Amino acid sequence: MKKIKGLLFQLLKGMSEAIIRFPLTIVCLVGVATLVCYTIALDQSPPIIIEKLVYTFLVSAVLGMAAQFAVERFMKLSALRLPVYGLALVLGAGYFLILWPVPEINAEISVRTLIAVFALICAVLWIPAYKKKADFNEVCLIHFKTLFISILYSVVLSAGLAAIMASIDVLLFNIHHDAYSYMLTVVWILFAPTYYLSLLPRFLSKTEDDVMKLQTAKNYPKFLSVLVSYIAIPLVGIYTLVLLAYFIKILITWHWPSGQLGPMVLIYSAAGLVILVLASLLSNRFAVLYYKIFPKVLIPVVVLQLVSVGIRLNAYGVTESRYYVALFGIFSIIIGVLLSIKPVTRNSMIALLAAVLAIVSIIPPVDAFTVSRVSQINRLERILASENILSDGKIIPQANASEETKIETTNILNYLDRHSSLQYISWLPPDFQIYSDMKNVFGFDPTYPLDVAQDRYFVAVLDNQKPLIISGYDIGLTAFSYPGQEDQTYNFSLDGLNYVLNISRQSEREVSISVKDPAGTELIGTNLSEFAWKLKEEKKNNRESLAPDDMTLEIKKGEYKLKIVFQQINLNFDDNKNDFMADYSMMIFFGHEKK
Repeated sequence: MKKIKGLLFQLLKGMSEAIIRFPLTIVCLVGVATLVCYTIALDQSPPIIIEKLVYTFLVSAVLGMAAQFAVERFMKLSALRLPVYGLALVLGAGYFLILWPVPEINAEISVRTLIAVFALICAVLWIPAYKKKADFNEVCLIHFKTLFISILYSVVLSAGLAAIMASIDVLLFNIHHDAYSYMLTVVWILFAPTYYLSLLPRFLSKTEDDVMKLQTAKNYPKFLSVLVSYIAIPLVGIYTLVLLAYFIKILITWHWPSGQLGPMVLIYSAAGLVILVLASLLSNRFAVLYYKIFPKVLIPVVVLQLVSVGIRLNAYGVTESRYYVALFGIFSIIIGVLLSIKPVTRNSMIALLAAVLAIVSIIPPVDAFTVSRVSQINRLERILASENILSDGKIIPQANASEETKIETTNILNYLDRHSSLQYISWLPPDFQIYSDMKNVFGFDPTYPLDVAQDRYFVAVLDNQKPLIISGYDIGLTAFSYPGQEDQTYNFSLDGLNYVLNISRQSEREVSISVKDPAGTELIGTNLSEFAWKLKEEKKNNRESLAPDDMTLEIKKGEYKLKIVFQQINLNFDDNKNDFMADYSMMIFFGHEKK
């Protein structure tokens, strides 16, 4: 018990010291936690101002970390802690003012914020190692260890508290389900970051306690040494061989990939550099060979990746994802060259260069979003001009434009619309809407490519703008059926007689619809798969909505008749195209001719 009390005392003492050491960061984390708890209590989407404040507090929290490490690193700033924190507050307030006029937190704002936070984290890693005052590799190791420990503690704490709350809920009294959300908010937004900060030593302090804490923090755990040396490094080596074999295949066939290579090499480069920093503190043979060889191997791998990206950029223009893949490729080549010349000692350049390029990527006019928008607008103008749809800044509608032009125009306009960038196209009418205005403006409707695996899919949709003829039928209902669905039964009466409508799923493709009398005798019925297959053969992959006559199945048996009008049919074929799964959405009408 005494030992547990001692551990709790040390934990609380460390967290108290972290609050004093990183006051701005802690205050901002409290602000985030408070706003998240308020949002949970609302039980609905929060006002936009709440989202803006959450983003501002998150950015300011990391700014507070960077400010504190700057104060600790530079002697001239140690006496100017308040002004440095004041500058951090001004930057945080400036970020809020940037967000203030925006109507929503869209993907662009989220990405810009994420990149800015990433740059600040790189600065946090780099500042203590500026001019080799601290070992960059040790700084990274300490942050890696403390992050892992804080996550582990938080997972255990979350699981334990959730179990206790569940026990109270079952055994004693009911606990509102929101209580779990409040608990997780406190653990992961307040406890986890604060505990993480409490484990970080003062890297340049000369006091005895701080020196001892630093020595303890930079000890390399045995399990991590084994993980890096004998698991991570061999895996990277095998992955490298796979990439090199693939590049040899490309050089032989001269068939370049269609886009999947960029993310694969990006992950390879990022993981490889993290492992390189961790391996730089080890002296075993695997580690030494790795940080000598990896930077040199990285260069040709990334060069071929950039060639692949260049082909995509030339064909389809710049998008945010291609921008960052290309930017990371440039970063990887520069780092590969630097580390090939002076390995280990230049590792701090990884964080510095990453921070610089990250900031560049969010500052107009060379940021990812501006460059991508300009690239796609220019590409759209070239495509339209090639078919005389756009001439001297004016649009000339062309109903007979090529299929490729229709598809590419639709794709680019959708891309620009998703990024709220249609306003930057001067020759488009104001308030242009793709789905309602495209035919009037360009002469053709939005056009989409057939699925790459078009033989495996078929979709037929009813044209709801055309009227249905239902004369001669007495009753109708709307139903749907999908694979695995249980049978559906509907009881109804007509002219004093009772009937049972049954929709039964026979298989993944087959559905049986029947009307029976109360004794269970089938009066009329039909299966659906034959009609669906026939429609697929007739219409292939027609993009247009189909008329009611095309989507109607009618059956007559004696004095009874059944009419099924399909609202949508979805078929998913197997690899051999001889079997399929089917989803049906339909309206069912039943009629009884009186004798």
